[in-house]
Amino acid sequence: MACRSHDGGVHRLLLIEDDPAIAEPLTRALVRDGYLVEAARDGPTGLQRALAGDYDLLVLDLGLPGLDGLEVCRRLRAALPTLPVLMLTAPTEELHAVVGFDAGADDYVTKPFRLAELLARVRARLRNRPVTVPEANRVRVDLAARRAWRENTELALTPKEFDLLAREAGKVVRRERIMEEVWGSPWYGSTKTLDMHVSWLRRKLGDDPANPRLLTTVRGVGLRLERR
Repeated sequence: MACRSHDGGVHRLLLIEDDPAIAEPLTRALVRDGYLVEAARDGPTGLQRALAGDYDLLVLDLGLPGLDGLEVCRRLRAALPTLPVLMLTAPTEELHAVVGFDAGADDYVTKPFRLAELLARVRARLRNRPVTVPEANRVRVDLAARRAWRENTELALTPKEFDLLAREAGKVVRRERIMEEVWGSPWYGSTKTLDMHVSWLRRKLGDDPANPRLLTTVRGVGLRLERR
């Protein structure tokens, strides 16, 4: 299940690949695996979309028309340092893939590749992506130390309350995905447990449970940590 807190909780991927024989079946495979996929066929278009969009991972061909994959990767890494980049290389380009790491790529797969291997690499990159939670509404989160503050006061949070709070501000997270990530397994039943923990967390944040302004409910969808 490939989910993330983006417009309904699904990971958005950008595939920059100029060969339709690779791009089309790969797009279909990624969609079947549960991702939202957009595609670009050349370097300049792919770079523009990556910079303008809000993607969770980039699958980038090394040999692209207009602007090669190395240069696309360098420019993206300067602007989007936490965006995972999985590079696709031809066998003759494998040495260049090592240069790709210097350009900012996180991993590479050599063509021809098995779809199962590439999908596994995608899942691994998404799992390992550093999550950054900006300061929002005077709430600050230190993910590495698992500490959080409201203004200058440190919050005494339980592990599950911290996991509920440690979300990217401004994005809606589906209730089902929260249950799966925080409680550790797919959840198909009642979410009263989640409601209870959210209520406790709101009180610790100084939020009004009856009229929350920090951790809000998007009816029928999930929760959102407000930016301001």
